[in-house]
Amino acid sequence: MKLRSLLFVPGDRPERFAKAAASGADALILDLEDSVVAAAKDGARANVAAWLTSAPPVPVFVRINPLDSGGLDDDLRAVLNGAATGIVLPKAEGTASLAMIDARLAGTKLKILPIVTETPRAMFHLGDYGGVTDRLIGLTWGAEDLSSAVGATTARETDGRYRPPYEFARSLTLFAAHAAQVAAIETVYPDLADAAGLEAYATRGRQDGFRGMLALHPNQIAPIHAGFAPSAAEVVHARAIVAHFAAGAGAGALRLDGRMIDAPHRVAAERLLASLD
Repeated sequence: MKLRSLLFVPGDRPERFAKAAASGADALILDLEDSVVAAAKDGARANVAAWLTSAPPVPVFVRINPLDSGGLDDDLRAVLNGAATGIVLPKAEGTASLAMIDARLAGTKLKILPIVTETPRAMFHLGDYGGVTDRLIGLTWGAEDLSSAVGATTARETDGRYRPPYEFARSLTLFAAHAAQVAAIETVYPDLADAAGLEAYATRGRQDGFRGMLALHPNQIAPIHAGFAPSAAEVVHARAIVAHFAAGAGAGALRLDGRMIDAPHRVAAERLLASLD
């Protein structure tokens, strides 16, 4: 399953569900958590449950409320009888959180995408996600809850870059996902009017090793997909590396365009070409 783009849609805005599904996003995330105020949560659950029985045309994840919120049973009732692909688990804290929700999903095929950096405690469990359950499909992150939890006044520099503690959280999420052998999913880009900045951010994510990104608006899908698509020059170079090794009679290191290339370059080239399928 391609997860270049996962588009959030508030669960209390059912009139947006079909439009979001037609946006070109690889998957939707129908939200029962932060974008829905407490008084609207029951209505949002009903909306989500109804739409999931209508054979959605794209994969659909549902972001439930945190495990300790008191709303887990109601959230799962809205999900389990429909055609959801999986759930997004906010405020995940490693093995204990993953095992708890895995047990509640027994007998289903639902996947789990945890948000793994939203509490200070979570930061000490980022290496714990591998080997717990086959339901795990990726790991993603966010800075807003974490910065609020530690009393930070902002998570970003004035130019939009993340400040060092939150860039650190991003990096650890990337490595944690690859250690668990699942997709690393980049967080949202909040400036809805900055398509060029979003594409550059998505490109950086792909270059760093992320496989996809969360989105806030349908207009963000095209820039995200552009950012996660390798350039023509990158494709040409990858094909040259693969061809060079194929002709290299089993050599472990070769010279290409004046530079030494070895096994990591070949693996990266093969991965890039596989992503085109």
